[in-house]
Amino acid sequence: MATFVLVHGAWSGGWCYFKVAERLRALGHPVFCPTLTGQGERSHLKHGAINLSTHLTDVLNVFRFEKLSDVVLAGHSYGGMVITGVADRIPAQIAALVYLDAFLPEDGQSLFDINLPQNTRNFISAAGNIGGLAVPAPPAAAYFNVNAADAARVDELATPFPIGCFTERLRLSGEYRRVRKRVYVHSTDLPRESPFKPFYDRVKDDPEWTACTLSCGHDAMLDRPDDVTRILAAAV
Repeated sequence: MATFVLVHGAWSGGWCYFKVAERLRALGHPVFCPTLTGQGERSHLKHGAINLSTHLTDVLNVFRFEKLSDVVLAGHSYGGMVITGVADRIPAQIAALVYLDAFLPEDGQSLFDINLPQNTRNFISAAGNIGGLAVPAPPAAAYFNVNAADAARVDELATPFPIGCFTERLRLSGEYRRVRKRVYVHSTDLPRESPFKPFYDRVKDDPEWTACTLSCGHDAMLDRPDDVTRILAAAV
């Protein structure tokens, strides 16, 4: 059986994968859904020094302490920054990378560098309204077009996100390219311009990638858990 490590995006937590994790475990796969520092059930650990490097360490420590190898490593949204950085540091332990409507950075880029400029301006302004150290969650369910059954849960559990994770530039050696299996999944039904479509367009015709779309909101693991499970299992 393959091992899966599923990394969430901003304003979220490992809880967002509960449907997919349940399905993968029913197939016999070990599944880890780490919650990044300052988010979800670890929101009480939020402080001003949290940045992208903190979150890389969160996930690298899952690999270290759980002695993981041959892992399908998936990241949603901001989680694309994290899984790229992790794969660059331990490529030999990763069998496949799966980007779930996620940012796809290159060396020296921060999330703010590759987000839509208007989004970046909005997030900086919103952070300034609460002290500048974190970006408050948008009305998450409506913002990400979450299905009606999960909308209330998403809004209830959304937590402010450390701005340092958006501003720190990711340093890559290129080792992440040693992970030969790479998958990009683009969710097509956002109520506004998607910052993720350019990443899908970049890789959809690249023979080194498998790319597909899902007709759903940004949180595909909540909106289309059966399809996400199928895509993840196919990456084994």
